[in-house]
Amino acid sequence: MDITSGLAASAYARARPATRPEPQSSPLAGMAQEFTDVLKAGEETAMATMTGRADPHALVQALSATELAVETAVTLRDKVVEAYQEILRMPV
Repeated sequence: MDITSGLAASAYARARPATRPEPQSSPLAGMAQEFTDVLKAGEETAMATMTGRADPHALVQALSATELAVETAVTLRDKVVEAYQEILRMPV
C-alpha cells in the first residue's frame, strides 16, 4: 500500500479536530486561567526587573498581585478540602 505524504497529512488534518478537547466555559476554568495569567505576569515582571527593563515599583506590584492570587487559591483549596471532609463525616 502506497501512502503519499499529502494523503497522510490530509487524513491527519481531518482527524485532529476530533482529538482536540472542546473549550470549557465553566467559572472554575476562567478562574484557573486568570490565576495562571497573574503568575506569568509576575514572573515576566521579575525577570524584566532583574535585567533592568522594569522598575522595582512594578516588581512590588506584580509580587503583591501574585501573593494575593496564591493566597486566594490556597483559601479556595482549604474550603474544598473542608467541604470534602464534612461530606465524609456524614452518616450513610
